[in-house]
Amino acid sequence: MIGIFDSGVGGLTVAKEVQHTLPKYNIIYFGDTARVPYGNRSREIVQQYSLEDANFLLSKGSDVIVIACHTASAQAAKKLRETYPQILIFDVIKEALKRAAAETKNNRIGIIGTRGTISTQIHENLLKKLNPKVEIFTAACPLFVPLVEEGFSSAPETKRIIKKYLRPLKEAKIDTLVLACTHYPLLLKAIKKFFSGKVHIIDPGKETALALKKEIEQNNDLKKKLEGNNAESEFFASDITPNILEISKMILGKEVHFHKANLESFT
Repeated sequence: MIGIFDSGVGGLTVAKEVQHTLPKYNIIYFGDTARVPYGNRSREIVQQYSLEDANFLLSKGSDVIVIACHTASAQAAKKLRETYPQILIFDVIKEALKRAAAETKNNRIGIIGTRGTISTQIHENLLKKLNPKVEIFTAACPLFVPLVEEGFSSAPETKRIIKKYLRPLKEAKIDTLVLACTHYPLLLKAIKKFFSGKVHIIDPGKETALALKKEIEQNNDLKKKLEGNNAESEFFASDITPNILEISKMILGKEVHFHKANLESFT
């Protein structure tokens, strides 16, 4: 079973890509909606929450874990890999940056995300290791998430805010942009239009799903563990509200039934 966790339901954009890329496998998703967001937490707390999230997924039979949360990927992926060396763990940063480094032609790459994600500078550090020649331009876009969650993805107000946030990146003549937040793929159409289709936009969820598919194809032990599944998906959340259900439907395009998850035994 493929386990996916996020601080909320934005990670369903990653789950959607995994479902699309690996339609024959079971997926279990956990959104820690009772403690969202992780972006304004300390590194220690993000690591603690991420360990609890992973423990929950493992208790449900997950054979591989995908960290859909960008903050958790930045601050807790290393800790999780050290804690569970026997479990294959994917994060949404590594594969996206590999793709960005491969795609750029002018070595000018943009990164957009929440303030918490951008402040870690993990993208700059990893990109420089992949390609020391790249110039990196970042922008925190704090209003993007609430705009998406309120259903304003294509509203005139959103287009104006996109212009305000992304104009410096456009002026910097980036040719590649990484969407370092799970909500941002829902603004993909508007962002593409702002850049007039001249910028290659990287969706980390898509890149992570492709990397997972490649690993399964090359890893016979993992493939055997995952074979025989019936392509069912289960969704869990630590708190379930009408707003969460509405956002989930917007992301997946259908009604989502969430089970209430109790994390007390994992804290």
